[in-house]
Amino acid sequence: MSNPFSLSRRRFVTGIASTTALSMLGSGRISSAASPAARFYQPAPELNGSQFQLNIGYHHVNFTGTNKQAVAINDSIPSPILRWKEGDRVTLDVRNNLAVDSSIHWHGIILPTNMDGVPGLSFGGIKPGTTFRYQFDVNQSGTYWYHSHSGFQEQQGMYGAIIIEPREPAPYSYDREHVVVLSDWSDADPMDIYANLKKMPHIYNIDERTLSDLAQDARTKGLADALRQRAMWNAMRMSDSDLSDVTGRTYTFLMNGQTPASGWVGQFKPGEKILLRVINAAAMTFFDVRIPGLKMTVVASDGQYVQPVSVDEFRIGVAETYDVIVEPESDQAYTLFCQAIDRSGYARGTLTPNPNLIPEVPEMDDSPLLSHVDMGMTHGSGHPMSASDCSPEHAAMGHCELPDTSGMHTMRCTEEHAAMGHCEMPKPASACTPEHAEMGHCELLDTSGQPRIIQDFATGKAGYGTAKAPNFKQVRLGPHIDMLAEGAQYRLDDPGVGLRNNGRRVLTYADLVNLNRTPDPREPAREIELHLTGNMSRYMWSINGVKFADAEPLHLKYGERVRITLINNTMMNHPMHLHGVWSDLETGDAQYIPRKHTVIVQPGSKISYLVTADAIGKWAYHCHLLYHMPSMFRAVHIS
Repeated sequence: MSNPFSLSRRRFVTGIASTTALSMLGSGRISSAASPAARFYQPAPELNGSQFQLNIGYHHVNFTGTNKQAVAINDSIPSPILRWKEGDRVTLDVRNNLAVDSSIHWHGIILPTNMDGVPGLSFGGIKPGTTFRYQFDVNQSGTYWYHSHSGFQEQQGMYGAIIIEPREPAPYSYDREHVVVLSDWSDADPMDIYANLKKMPHIYNIDERTLSDLAQDARTKGLADALRQRAMWNAMRMSDSDLSDVTGRTYTFLMNGQTPASGWVGQFKPGEKILLRVINAAAMTFFDVRIPGLKMTVVASDGQYVQPVSVDEFRIGVAETYDVIVEPESDQAYTLFCQAIDRSGYARGTLTPNPNLIPEVPEMDDSPLLSHVDMGMTHGSGHPMSASDCSPEHAAMGHCELPDTSGMHTMRCTEEHAAMGHCEMPKPASACTPEHAEMGHCELLDTSGQPRIIQDFATGKAGYGTAKAPNFKQVRLGPHIDMLAEGAQYRLDDPGVGLRNNGRRVLTYADLVNLNRTPDPREPAREIELHLTGNMSRYMWSINGVKFADAEPLHLKYGERVRITLINNTMMNHPMHLHGVWSDLETGDAQYIPRKHTVIVQPGSKISYLVTADAIGKWAYHCHLLYHMPSMFRAVHIS
């Protein structure tokens, strides 16, 4: 049988075209892919005002040399840029011309629950051949986006930018603005991608470890250590190169609807301040963004102003937005370079004073590998446990490694591993006390199996709570959980796998400080702790080991202030999005907490944010990785 993934690396990294010739000429974006000057175009049609007509329909594209059917709004991918004004009341009549139900969710927009656009939760969806009227007041400003919340239509091209002009002038100045929408496209049917992942979760991994990698590891680490490392990963049926479920093996990465082969082009005049509104509208891809030769000043995150911070690079998770200002002073062109987190490809654009000036595209960084930190193998200090601190009990719980003359690597112990003589079973659940849990030695859930709720806590460092609730039990491995991050720590200052110590100044969540004071300074009355769980070998994702279909809603009381703590027991980054309310990220300064609508939880880590339940209704709460969303999902009821 022929190999369905026989494309060359160059082919899947770059793609070959942006859209069909007909759609390119019709949109006025580009007339020829051969001439750099002819590639200069506007990123997407713009619609301004308070009354909008949006038509969802099928649309033919050609990103790879093959004509494919996509799903688009107003025949545009990305969808039109919607420009609103803070304080206006907008009306959007959305007609569905598809053969199936559809919807639009206004990501990050605070609005009534029946306008949120989540079928089956906040409204019934938009039936084929019908029009639904969205109407709501705009009470915020900044950079946001919109997308389908039906099936996998978002992956098929249904996404676009929202720019909301503020009532008051922005706290920074700029001379020119460019909207940059990042996304991932596959010629494959999204249902086929999902089915492939369910059958073989590593099917799209282009960097699986090989015999030559083992030989290289043996040269650098020694044969015994290399064999122990490989045995550990094999025993866990995991891969240290598995950073993305879906990769450049099937994806072409786009910037404003343009492939790396053509590239998006944005113009400037030397000396201008340029505001780049960067939106990650990808279905599954995290991007690492930099402009070689230019510093970037981050001025907003998820539409909310932050105190300016200068960086060389930032990671943008799925569904996040960042506003950055750049100031090119010389008469030269620059590459806006956006590597996929696993380095299987990139999206790119050009900032240039002259469309005929096209800069070199930098080489991608080496493919990163996951480490023990990303597995949550740390003790209370937040750093990996040293050999001198390591006891058999700690090793059995995965906090450290013990030298082993058997040639096997000490690992997190399961009954199967213990039966094979590879490890000792950890202490029983009764040994897990709140004190041990606070030191990161075990994980706790409420005995009812529901999310952990802490009613009483003492404020500690960075404003995080200390559990005092008795009657908890240890999280156990099961059909939905194949890994526990027993030493999960807050890692707000960690740029993440592939960005650590790369010689560039990389943005972290610890850098985000609200430009304005925290609007709700109250201490939370209670804490909800949720564990992000999964079984990678079966491609099963869940929260607290329970998939959405079997889960009870989370209940919040209207007006209450709640702390949500997420613990990531998987080796994937999860972008968690709570609809309807803001997520106030706890970064250490309670007076200036940054507000986000999407929070990235790094592998093997935990993170906390505060929520004011000020929006009555039923809201969605989920991982924004599209193929995780069906099961890593909860309904939140505020009443």
